[in-house]
Parts: sequence; structure tokens; C-alpha cells
Amino acid sequence: MIKVVEFFADDSGATAIEYGLIASLVAIIGIVAFTALGNTILTSFTSITEDFCVAIGGAFSLTADGADSCTLI
Repeated sequence: MIKVVEFFADDSGATAIEYGLIASLVAIIGIVAFTALGNTILTSFTSITEDFCVAIGGAFSLTADGADSCTLI
């Protein structure tokens, strides 16, 4: 009976559980942030690509897979 009481009184694994919870919270926040910024980043890179394409005398039209988006005139 004493072993059972000692088992439930032992809190040596609490720190590991706390660190696990903190790590999972940081991961969730990162996923939410990257998901929220996804369209903003895509728009920025699309704009940069279009500027480079126009600078070399091409016509830009974004394709579904991004291949052949810049065609030279």
C-alpha cells in the first residue's frame, strides 16, 4: 500500500510533461502563424517574380504549378 501512495506522490515526471506542453503550444502557434502568412508570402514572391519577368522583357502569367509563368516576348 505504501508503494501506491509513493507512486501517486512522485512528481518527478511533471517537468517533462510541462516542457512537452510548452513545445506543443509553440508548434501550434507556429503552424497558425505560417498558415496566416501563407497568402501574403505567396503574393510577395509572385510580385517579385513578375517584376523580374517584366524587367527582362517578358510577359508574366502565373500558372498552377509555377512553371513557364514568364514567357519572353
